[in-house]
Amino acid sequence: MQKDKHGDPSGKHSSKRHNRPHVIRLSLLCLFAAVPALVQAQVPVFEITPQVSTIKFDVEASIAIKGTFDKWDATLTFPSTDVTKGILEIKIQADSVDTGSGMKNGKLKSKNFFDVKQNPLITFKSTKIAQTGPETFEVDGDFTIRGVTKPEKLLLAVSGKGTGSGEIKGMMAFDRKDYGMNKGIPLVKIANRVEVTVELKVRRISGPPLDLK
Repeated sequence: MQKDKHGDPSGKHSSKRHNRPHVIRLSLLCLFAAVPALVQAQVPVFEITPQVSTIKFDVEASIAIKGTFDKWDATLTFPSTDVTKGILEIKIQADSVDTGSGMKNGKLKSKNFFDVKQNPLITFKSTKIAQTGPETFEVDGDFTIRGVTKPEKLLLAVSGKGTGSGEIKGMMAFDRKDYGMNKGIPLVKIANRVEVTVELKVRRISGPPLDLK
């Protein structure tokens, strides 16, 4: 009977030695597999609740033209606790516009304004976030309406600092003619400036708090 070099005819010691590298590799794989989960746990995760939030618009006109959007979604994501690295993205169903008037809704949905059949979404995606005060921010982003995309600025004020939940209020103004909305409504004088206001209820559901000034 052939013995191993330790004098063990069964070869058990040799088998154990050969298995050790596999055990080590398996342990390392388990360790590295856990790393992404650990990293993810260090990222702030926020939830925006549309049911208790609003997105509204207002246009100066001889007859009041203001309203809200009933269907939209918004996300606020952060790759780290650095608030300036965050990304705010808003997607609005243009067809959900509600002014309280069927006639006004129809005009806004038409090809002269939102053109909802060809361009069902109105979107804003931030490209830069700058904190301008303890509770204020300037958010530069790409705004798209009726298929035209241009850079715009959203001014925000945040409440609930340090509590893990709060409200984001903001306003963005744009010129409707920059987006091809050159037509008017018969017998109604409409200004070019459109103001969009957002009130978003936000809650941190996991991860550490953001680093704020």
